[in-house]
Amino acid sequence: MDSTPATPSSSSASAFDLVSSALGRYIPRGGAAGDARSADARGDRGTRAPGDPAGGRQEQILGAVNLDGELTVTRCNLDAPVFAGLDARVGRPFVELLPPGDVPTVTRRLRQVLETGEAHVARIQRLRRGDGSELVVSMSILPAAGPEEGLTVSVIAMARRLHLYAAETAIGTSLDIGETAQSLAESLLAWGEVAAVDLDFAVWTGEGVTGQAKGRIRLRRAALVPDRAWPEDYVTPGEDLPGDASRLLAQAVLRDDAPQTIVIPDREAVERVLGSPRVVRALVPGDRSAGVACIPLVLDGTPPVVLGVAEVWRRADHPFRDGELFDLQELVARTAHHVDLARQHQREHTQVLALQRRLLPRTGGDTVEIASVYQPATPDSAGVGGDWVNSFPLPDGRTALVVGDVVGHGLGAAATMGQLSMEARALLSAGLAPDEVLEHLDETVSLLDDAESGLTAGYSALGSTCCIALYDPVGHHVTLSSAGHLPPVLIRPDGRAGPLAVRPHPGLGAEFALREPFDVHTFEAPPGSLLALYTDGLVEDPAVPIDEGIGRLADAVSVVHPWDTLQQAARHVVAALAPAHQRDDVTLLLARMIGYRKGDTATWRLPARYDAPARARAQVSALLRQWRTRDDTREAVLVLVSELVTNAVCFATGPVTVRLIRAGHGLLCEVGDTGNGRPRLRRGGPLDDAGRGLHVVHRLTTRWGVRWTDTGKVVWAEVAR
Repeated sequence: MDSTPATPSSSSASAFDLVSSALGRYIPRGGAAGDARSADARGDRGTRAPGDPAGGRQEQILGAVNLDGELTVTRCNLDAPVFAGLDARVGRPFVELLPPGDVPTVTRRLRQVLETGEAHVARIQRLRRGDGSELVVSMSILPAAGPEEGLTVSVIAMARRLHLYAAETAIGTSLDIGETAQSLAESLLAWGEVAAVDLDFAVWTGEGVTGQAKGRIRLRRAALVPDRAWPEDYVTPGEDLPGDASRLLAQAVLRDDAPQTIVIPDREAVERVLGSPRVVRALVPGDRSAGVACIPLVLDGTPPVVLGVAEVWRRADHPFRDGELFDLQELVARTAHHVDLARQHQREHTQVLALQRRLLPRTGGDTVEIASVYQPATPDSAGVGGDWVNSFPLPDGRTALVVGDVVGHGLGAAATMGQLSMEARALLSAGLAPDEVLEHLDETVSLLDDAESGLTAGYSALGSTCCIALYDPVGHHVTLSSAGHLPPVLIRPDGRAGPLAVRPHPGLGAEFALREPFDVHTFEAPPGSLLALYTDGLVEDPAVPIDEGIGRLADAVSVVHPWDTLQQAARHVVAALAPAHQRDDVTLLLARMIGYRKGDTATWRLPARYDAPARARAQVSALLRQWRTRDDTREAVLVLVSELVTNAVCFATGPVTVRLIRAGHGLLCEVGDTGNGRPRLRRGGPLDDAGRGLHVVHRLTTRWGVRWTDTGKVVWAEVAR
């Protein structure tokens, strides 16, 4: 190995010179170094006694390598015995010292330091020796004094304690189960040639774990290093271990019902323990790696719970020593709770996503076609936001389209999202208008933020947004109200596209001085129209104005062909518009308006006179004969219309509107008037005359209800055909 002695200058010393000048204080010279180098080259990794000063000096050793702009070694100072076998000759590319799987990441870091001049420090890295073994180091990348000098890579051979600390720190940085298991496997690789982490299936999926009977663990491979082409039938990440292998590993690490580390020293013993050739092919990584140490990941408790098994494989001629097994057990014991935290986080994440996806619309019914896409910003539940969309048919034949964006992320946002969504659905089904529903949601958000009765955990939903649109399939129009939400985009059948002109409004829970009445807007939506409701994550880009983002959405949706599958079209729109690096959830709801055919609806406007019920019965009877309705259904509808029109004449003023709709498997009858009283079904006495009509309506229909309009109310009822 070439070595350049340290010759630091006074004021312009390079990073390489500064690091090299410190080596003399740590690198033993003379016979001790040579003996240690020879011992290490022979593969003797025995540890010195604690009182041996030379051993203490060699446990953590500093080295330096200087690189030019092409990442080629120009100077090297790796004289410490621990670096023996690292071929860092001048003129050799530095990346040849790296495992193949690490080359892209480390190269990117090296070039980043070259370009920015900002150091990258303390990266845990493996370096390859000439004999194929690997050395774990803490690597720092330092910019040189001048651009022409390239950069300096300093390495510290990891002492046992330092490696355990660094490994535990790295493993605890993620709450993703796969990443946590991968970090553990990478750390374990310092003790062998192949490391794998197999987790109980319940842990992998985030389910609850309890003490299990001996041999009942079902294992799935969560991590495997290094990354290479593995033999056929070998179990790789994401695959379940064969049942025999799971039982054998469980029995091995749960001997006498107590979790224990086991060591199988050679290939012959491995085959004898595993028994089946199929299990050998599934677990043994190759002929060279014949010995294995199996360390259980144990969650402390009474009784202790085994979360999985970590396996470290090495050559039979390099057996595990007691000190190394102690280190392995200590590392796995220190990090088992990180695996359990990731499991709990996975369960929380699954619950949040399940709630979020449950709110996505399933179907739009006969009068509107629905498609939706929800795309979380990050794969962990802390990043799951409160974006939600919902679509559901109302009992009176209309369809509700709702989109909202709750402030914040995580369980607090998800809980608020679910509460607002369910409340909106209940109020809309009860017949309230969109602006009235938003008034109730506004009050709910304020109550949730109350210090005494609200969410006291520090979460606030103030400023959340919501937009509610109701599609009338008979009148072919959309009525909507918005609380601080971005305007929906409407594409008409003639191809005209653009956002709807909705007056801006503060979000939900705004201060009392800022609160204004919620406006109600009505827009024509002929059959074939396409309405897009969305959240800001789809159109927001810091580099462009929000209006431009909305315009891009309108352009993308306007090219959706009437014959295109709407769900596929929604995915294409999201793929085209969603930012490459999402900072927020992306939500899109597309609704294609179909409406009722002209021959399936009829409307009559009658004066509120004594003969209105008779005239209504005559008109409805003629239409039902034309529709060839069954006699019993026709009689029920005629009685229903007579009762509703009679009530409208008796208790309201102005004209009476009668509408009949043939929908699916039923007939929907609506009677509107100018009154504002709410008909209620009451239990009357035997001599009471009032209220008998509603009892008749209740018995003849499958469901009935009331909704309010700008001019009065509409009583609707459905009769099965």
